[in-house]
Amino acid sequence: MSTGLLAQYAVIALAVVASIAVVMRKQFPNATRRLRIALALPLLREGAPAWFKPLGRAIAPPARVAGKGCDGCDNCGPD
Repeated sequence: MSTGLLAQYAVIALAVVASIAVVMRKQFPNATRRLRIALALPLLREGAPAWFKPLGRAIAPPARVAGKGCDGCDNCGPD
């Protein structure tokens, strides 16, 4: 396999992964959040190497802030 063909395959693979990520974030936000949590937790556990922690923090989704209409069930209702 030539280097040019390998580079083309790598670019196509990156484009496919990026498009999957965009679709997941737009169409399945809760599943994407759960996946990010599942990937980040092992990296943030006690006893993990020091270089895992910044990577885990980058992968972890931002914390949710409860609003006035939130009862803690993860389904924010109207105020």
